[in-house]
Amino acid sequence: MAQNEIGIKPAGKQLVITRVFNAPRATVFKMWTEGEHLKNWWGPAGFDLNIKQLDLKAGGIFHYSMGSNGMEMWGQFIYVEIVPPEKLVFINTFSDEDGNITPSPFMPGWPLEVINTVTFEEEEGKTTVTIKGNPHNATEEEYKVFESAIASLQQGFGGTFDRLDEYLVSLSL
Repeated sequence: MAQNEIGIKPAGKQLVITRVFNAPRATVFKMWTEGEHLKNWWGPAGFDLNIKQLDLKAGGIFHYSMGSNGMEMWGQFIYVEIVPPEKLVFINTFSDEDGNITPSPFMPGWPLEVINTVTFEEEEGKTTVTIKGNPHNATEEEYKVFESAIASLQQGFGGTFDRLDEYLVSLSL
């Protein structure tokens, strides 16, 4: 099947998650783009986030590790497009400590790269965040593995977004 100019397969299932946050768009955008905030909510509950690099520009990288109970895994965003405070486009990968792309530590056949578009829309002081994700430069088998995991990804992002909700509430106290 043909791919478009940035390597997204135009057909098939994609990850789509939408969540409304009780905060202005500029604030929610900061939560996604500033290390001091990301470390307080990005990732699963019970995991600590350590930031090795955060270079918020097209071609820049957010390189981080997450750990819990002695387990550590590395990941990164490679920013493709940044339109403050409206949109972020990034390729998400697992990596090693040096930033080399690595296979998923938990799911064989997972795509090496997943491209995500995150949009931020404000209405009456609340912000709707929508994530659309799809494998990037992936094989047919990697697409199938990704598609089979969409429900699990939605659940995982639900927990991560719960953490963001809690963090936003803590900032307004």
